[in-house]
Amino acid sequence: MPDRSKYFVVRQKAVPEVLLKVVEAKRLLETRRAETVQEAADQVGISRSSFYKYKDDIFPFRDNVKGKTLTFMLQMHDEPGLLSDVLNIVAEYKANILTIHQSIPTNGVATLTLSVEILPATGDVSSMIEAIEARPDIQYLKILARE
Repeated sequence: MPDRSKYFVVRQKAVPEVLLKVVEAKRLLETRRAETVQEAADQVGISRSSFYKYKDDIFPFRDNVKGKTLTFMLQMHDEPGLLSDVLNIVAEYKANILTIHQSIPTNGVATLTLSVEILPATGDVSSMIEAIEARPDIQYLKILARE
């Protein structure tokens, strides 16, 4: 049976350069650092046709998550206070924690599944994920679902 997914979450390093340039051109237009599509395309080094071809199909992760539930899985060291630190990061970004499930640690590693509601007041979700990933005791973070 074919996969019917219409949306994917992909790390930036896996995205072709032309698509990243389209995102940058859109940002230039939104911040009025470029007045026209041609000017934005020239600044980032793509053709105007490439911009129009992809402009509706790529956007920063944060642009399309407000009002959604984000579920991600973490593998982390079994350290006292680490779960609290992760939850504090979520709270700092003003996201609403819906569910938490932590496994019993095995070989000093716990698996945590966290569902977070992204509210209108929630800060940049990409930055929140990066802040969690940046913790030295976090081994792995994977976004499982966005509903």
